Amino acid sequence: MSDQLLYPDYIFETSWEVCNKNGGIYTVLSTRAKTLVDSLHDNLIFLGPDCWEDKKCPFFIEDSNLFADWKCKSSAEGLNVKIGRWDVPGTPVAVLVDFKQYFKDKNAFYGQLWNDYKVDSLHAYGDYDECAMFSYAAAKVVESFYNFYIKGKKKARVIFHSNEWQTGFALLCIKKWVPEIATVFTTHATSIGRSIAGNGKPLYAYLPAYNGDQMAGELNMQSKHSIEKQTAWNADCFTTVSDITARECEELLDKPVDCVLPNGFENSFVPHGQEFTKKREAARRRMFKIANCLTGRHFDKNTLVISTSGRYEWRNKGIDEYIEAMNRLRFDRRLKEHKVLVFIDVPAWVKEPRKDLQERIETGKTYDTALELPVITHWLNNMDEDNVLGMLRNYDFRNEDLSNVTIIFIPSYLIGDDGIVNMSYYDFVLGNDLSVYPSYYEPWGYTPLESVAFKVPTITTDLAGFGLWVNSVRGHYSGIEEGVKVIHRDDYNYSQVADDIKDTVIKYASMSAAKRNAAREEAGKIAKKALWSEFIKYYEKAYDTALRNAIKRNGGI
Repeated sequence: MSDQLLYPDYIFETSWEVCNKNGGIYTVLSTRAKTLVDSLHDNLIFLGPDCWEDKKCPFFIEDSNLFADWKCKSSAEGLNVKIGRWDVPGTPVAVLVDFKQYFKDKNAFYGQLWNDYKVDSLHAYGDYDECAMFSYAAAKVVESFYNFYIKGKKKARVIFHSNEWQTGFALLCIKKWVPEIATVFTTHATSIGRSIAGNGKPLYAYLPAYNGDQMAGELNMQSKHSIEKQTAWNADCFTTVSDITARECEELLDKPVDCVLPNGFENSFVPHGQEFTKKREAARRRMFKIANCLTGRHFDKNTLVISTSGRYEWRNKGIDEYIEAMNRLRFDRRLKEHKVLVFIDVPAWVKEPRKDLQERIETGKTYDTALELPVITHWLNNMDEDNVLGMLRNYDFRNEDLSNVTIIFIPSYLIGDDGIVNMSYYDFVLGNDLSVYPSYYEPWGYTPLESVAFKVPTITTDLAGFGLWVNSVRGHYSGIEEGVKVIHRDDYNYSQVADDIKDTVIKYASMSAAKRNAAREEAGKIAKKALWSEFIKYYEKAYDTALRNAIKRNGGI
C-alpha cells in the first residue's frame, strides 16, 4: 500500500455538543470546522442532538434546500431531522437529530449492544439513556445518508468520528450496520479518570495500580465505562487529546491510543488591530461597572484583572485552588501597591440575574456602597450549598476597602443574554490582564489556550495537556514572562500550588508596562503554534489509520 496518507471523501462527526454549547468539546469541533471545510466543503457533516424542539437554536441556521431530496427520503423512513449549518467559522453542514421517538426501543437496543459488543447498560443512570438514544438515532441518520448518496460510489472513503462515551453507541452501530465506513473514536477524558479525580482520590501516583473495571464498580460508573471501553476497542482508530490522557487510557481502558490529537484553535475568533483594542476597553469598562455597582468600590485603568472559567468541576478544574490562592494573595504585603479584581466565570445553578444589580447598572451612576452579598452577580437555586459561595464565606471574603483584592462570582454562561454581563465570553475575556487555570484533572485545557489566543497571559499546571505541550515547545517549565506560567502540580502539593499562583500574580503585577506587553505578545505567539493549521496533521494521520484499518477489516489488502 502507498505511503501517501489516505484522506476521506466524507466525514460524519458527532458529539452531544454539536450546536449545543455546554463544554470544551463545543470549542474543539466548532474551531476545527473551518480547517476541514476548506478541504471537504459540504462533505463534512456534523450531527448533534435536537435539544431545542420548537425553540430556535442560537447556534444553528436551518436550510430547507440543503440535501432536500434526502430529507424527503429520511422523513419517509421515520427519521426526524433539521438540516442546516452550524453558525461558526466555515459554516459546516449540521444535522440536528430528534431522538425522543426511540426511547420505546431502548431495552431492545441495550440487549443488542450486549449481544454484539458486551456493553453493560444494566447500571445506567443520569444522562446515559438520553445519550444512547441520540447516538442510536444519529447512526440511523448516517446509514440513511450513506445509502442515499454514497453507497455504490467507487472507492468513496468515509469516516465516522465519535466524540466521548456519549456517542460511542453510534460508532458501534455504524460498525455493524455500515461496515464500509471507517471509524474514529476520541475520548477527551476517560469517565473513570475524571471520576477518580472528582471524588478526591489520588489519580496520578496510583494510576498504574488502578483497574478500570474495578474502579467503575466502586464509583458506580459501570455502564459509562463499559460503552467507553468497548468503543475504544472497536474503533478503527482510537484517539485522545494529550499524552497525559493517553497514559490514562492505557491504564484504565486497557487499550493504547492509536493517535494523540491535541486541540487547536481558530484565530478568526480573535479581533485584530483597532477592533481588538476597542473590544478590550469595552470589556474592562463592563467589568469595572459590574464590580462598582456590586461592591461600591472604585477601579481605575491600573487595576489588575484576573479570571478563571470553565465547567464547574470543583477540584478537577482547580476552582478550590484558585480561591485558596486569591485568599492568600490578599494577605501578602507585597501586593499593597496594587489593586486586583478577581472573577470566577463558572456557570452554576443560576436562578436569575440580580435585579438590584441590574437596576444599579442601568442608572449609569457610580456607587460608594455595596449591595447585599457583594460577591455574586446572579442568584442561585442553591445559595447555601454552592461550593464557591461556601469557600468565600469560610474565608470571609466581603469585598471591603481594607483589602486590595475584590472577588466576584459570575455563575452564568456568557453568551450575551445573562442579564448582567450581556457580552459573549470571547468579548469578555479580552478585558483580563491575567487568567488562572490550576487544573488537577485537565486532559487538554481549552480555557488557557483561549486565553493566550486573546493575548491574555495565563497560569496553568503540568497536569493539563496544554501545560505539558507548552513546556515541550519551550523546552523547560514556561514562565509568566513567556506568556504561560506552568506550575508543577501533583496529588499532594495543593498548598505549594496556591503559593506559586499567588507569587506569580504578584510578579506579574510588579512588572513594568513594557514587560507586561511583552508577555502579552509572547502569549499570542504561543497560541499561533496551536492553530488548527498546525495541528490538523494529527487528524490526517488518524483518518489514514482508520481508513487503512477499515480496509483490512473488510477483507482488503
